[in-house]
Amino acid sequence: MSVRALRLPLLVAAVTLSLAILWGATGTRALAEGLQDDGGASWRLEQPQPPPPPPGVPGCSSEPGRPCTPVGLGKIGDIKFWAPNRGVLITAGNGSTIPPGVWAYNGIGWHELANVCGATDGRIAWAGPDEFWTISDERPGQPPNAKGEPAPVEDNTLCRFSGGRVVASYASPAFNANSYAAMHAAGCLGPADCWFAGDPLPAGQTGAFHLHWDGGGVSELPYTAEGHSVQDMSPSEGQMLESVRISPGDRVSEPSPGPPVLHAINPAGVQPVFEPVLRLPLYAPEEFAGALDFLHLSTAEGIAWGAAGPQAEAPPGSAPAQVTVARNAGGSWRQLLGPGTEPSGAALFPSQVVDGIAAEPGTESAWLALDTQQDAAQPSPTAAAAVARISSAGGVSQEDSQSLPAPGEGIGPKGAAAKIACPGAHDCWLATTQGWLFHLTNGEQLEPDTDPAFAGLITERPEDEGVPQTLPDSPPPDDSGLPGETPKGGALPEVTVTAGAERVPVALLSKIHTRVVHGSTLELRFHLAVRARVRLIAKRRHAIVASTRTVTLGAGNRKLLLRLNVHRWPTKLELKTHPLAPLPTVSAAAGSSESVSTRLVAFPKLSGLLP
Repeated sequence: MSVRALRLPLLVAAVTLSLAILWGATGTRALAEGLQDDGGASWRLEQPQPPPPPPGVPGCSSEPGRPCTPVGLGKIGDIKFWAPNRGVLITAGNGSTIPPGVWAYNGIGWHELANVCGATDGRIAWAGPDEFWTISDERPGQPPNAKGEPAPVEDNTLCRFSGGRVVASYASPAFNANSYAAMHAAGCLGPADCWFAGDPLPAGQTGAFHLHWDGGGVSELPYTAEGHSVQDMSPSEGQMLESVRISPGDRVSEPSPGPPVLHAINPAGVQPVFEPVLRLPLYAPEEFAGALDFLHLSTAEGIAWGAAGPQAEAPPGSAPAQVTVARNAGGSWRQLLGPGTEPSGAALFPSQVVDGIAAEPGTESAWLALDTQQDAAQPSPTAAAAVARISSAGGVSQEDSQSLPAPGEGIGPKGAAAKIACPGAHDCWLATTQGWLFHLTNGEQLEPDTDPAFAGLITERPEDEGVPQTLPDSPPPDDSGLPGETPKGGALPEVTVTAGAERVPVALLSKIHTRVVHGSTLELRFHLAVRARVRLIAKRRHAIVASTRTVTLGAGNRKLLLRLNVHRWPTKLELKTHPLAPLPTVSAAAGSSESVSTRLVAFPKLSGLLP
C-alpha cells in the first residue's frame, strides 16, 4: 500500500475521533454529515478605512498616502446584499470618527454611503436594485412631553433610498396613541409592497405595530391577533415571513403547542393579510415558550431557515431552552437542531445564544452567528466571534465551527458575532458587536459595481412626512395673504385627491365640507364609501407646510383636522386616498386611488391671532 493511500484512512479516522471526543460518540454520524465542500473559502478580517474628516479637520494620518488605522464602525444593526458586489449596512456610528449612517460594498471594498439615517439598531430592506429602506433613528427636535421626558428616537422612523439619495423620510409626532413604535424588522416583496414591524401596540390595544408601503404612501396596518413583538422578516416564496418573540408566561404543553412563532404576510391584494405559519414542537418538555428567543430568519433560492437560542431570562419554572434550527424546503418545515435531535442543540452549543443565521446560496447549508449568554448581556470588545456551518441534515462539522479571528493570524479579538449575511456560495460577511467585518471568501475577484447610486456620499435627509414642520415666525414675501387679512381670493386653495396608476370611481369620496375651528385649524368633513387610508397635505408651492398622518378610516362620515400656520399659508391642499376594499359598484384594483376636486369655503379673517 502506498503512503498516500495509507494517509487518507488515517486522516478520516483522526477527524472522526476528534469529533466524537468533542461532542460525544452519539453525534458522530450527524456531524460527519456536516462535512461539506467549502470551496477553499476561509474567514478573514476586511475592515474598511475610516471616512475622511470634514473640511478643516485634521485626518487620522499626517503622512500623505499613508492609510489610516481601521476602527470599528460602531454597532451594526443590519447587513443586506442585493448581489455579491452590492451590499449595504447600517450603523450607530463610533464617536466622531464614524458618524451614524449607511455604508455600501461594491465588490472591492466598503465605503461610507450616507452620514444620515443611521440607527441605534437599524434594519435594511431591499426594494429593487437601486432602492432600499432603512429603519432609522428619529432626528432630534421633537418637544418633550408634559413631564419633561424626551421624545423617543431609537429605531422609530423610516428612510427610503433611491437613485443615490434619500427620497423620503417617514416619522410621527411623539407621545400620541398612534405614534410610531420602535421597529425591529423590515422586508419588501416588491417596490410597492414593503413591511416594517416591531413592538406591541400601546397598553389597551392588542397587536403588533406594522407599517406598510404600497407604492404611494406609508400607513399603519397592525397585526391584531396577538401582541408579541416582531423581531425579524424574510421574503420567501412570494410571502413575507415574520418571527415574533413570545412573551414570558406563554406555557407550552403537549395538547397545545403554543402560539405560532412565525407569521406569513401575503402579497398586496391577497386576503387575509396575516396568517400563522409555524407551530413546530420547538420546545423541550416543561420548557415554556418564553424561554426560547425569536427565530432569526434567512432565505436563499426558495429555502427558508430559522434559528433561535435561549432568551436572556427564562420564565420561572421553565426548563432551559437551547440552540434550535428549523428549515423549510418544499413548503414543509423540519426541525434540524434542538430538543430531541441527536446531537441536541444543548450538546453542540452549550450556554450559547443565536445572533443571526445566513442561508448560503448554491449550497445546502447555512451559517450561524453565535455568542455566549454572558457576552450577549454585556458585549465585550475582547470577545471572539463564533460561527458554525450547519447542513440540511443538521450536521455541524468541527472545521466549520470557528472562532474569529483564527489563532495565529496576529489579530486580536474584535467582538462577538452579531450580524451575518451570505450573498453567494462560499461568500459571507460577519459583523461583530464592535463593528468589525469578517469576510468568508475563496479569493475570487468580483466585478466592481459602478452604479452611481452607490458611489457618492449622501448627506441630506428630507423633512419627515407625518410630522408637522417647524415654521418661521415671520411671513414670507408672497401673495398668500397678510396677517389680519383674508387670503387672496377669499378662499383656501382647491383640494386635489391624487390618483395612482389605476383609477376608481369618484364615489369613494363625497359630501366634502370644510370649516375653521379654534381660529386656525381646518376641519375637513367627507364621506367614505369604503374603508380607506387617508392623508391631508398642505403645501406652499412645492414645500409641505402641514399634514396629517396617514390614517385608516372606515366607511361612513369622517373628518380630518389640520392646524395651519398663518405665516406660511398653503397654496395647495391635497387629499390622498387609498381604498382598502372594493367599491360598491366596481372592483378596486390594489393600489388604486380616488381622484376628485372641490373648492373649499372662504377662510375667515385672521385678525386677533397675531401679536
